[in-house]
Amino acid sequence: MIDVGGALPAAPLRGDLPKKQRMEMLQDSYLRAVAAAAGCTMAKPDPDDGIDWVITHASDLHEADCQIDLKVQLKSTWTSGPNPANGFVSVNLSNDRLKLLARQRVIVHRILVAMIIPEDIAAWVEATHDIFTLRHCAYWRSVTGEEPSGENYTSVRVSTARIFDDKALCEIMERIGKGGRP
Repeated sequence: MIDVGGALPAAPLRGDLPKKQRMEMLQDSYLRAVAAAAGCTMAKPDPDDGIDWVITHASDLHEADCQIDLKVQLKSTWTSGPNPANGFVSVNLSNDRLKLLARQRVIVHRILVAMIIPEDIAAWVEATHDIFTLRHCAYWRSVTGEEPSGENYTSVRVSTARIFDDKALCEIMERIGKGGRP
């Protein structure tokens, strides 16, 4: 922004897109960056069937198939700060969504990716000449076998020890490629 006569720079004119939709776009961007660094492709189910993305990892070293798929459900929250001291982030899932993610007998494994996002939209992205930063972080877990605990929604805890980055995604795909679970 231009400093006119010593005045403080004006805040950028942000669009009117609702915050929930902005959060979805930010977490999609995070997932795209992780998938790109891991060498994966992504597909969005159309119509949306309760899964946000299907990620595919191709390698001749996979034992089960040369292409391994993983279904991903994204959730985000701004009610936790970065790296919460309690060691987890909680997100609410509808019981129907939890039942879909928690199925034990599956051909394609599923994970939940929970992202902590700053409440202040202006703090979401920072760019300099040598770095582009998305704030804050996403964590992952498999909820296979979990049972709903609320009437309509269940609060699901995701450990902050499981940062979702390209290395974690590669390790998940390698385990699945050997016939294991995420």
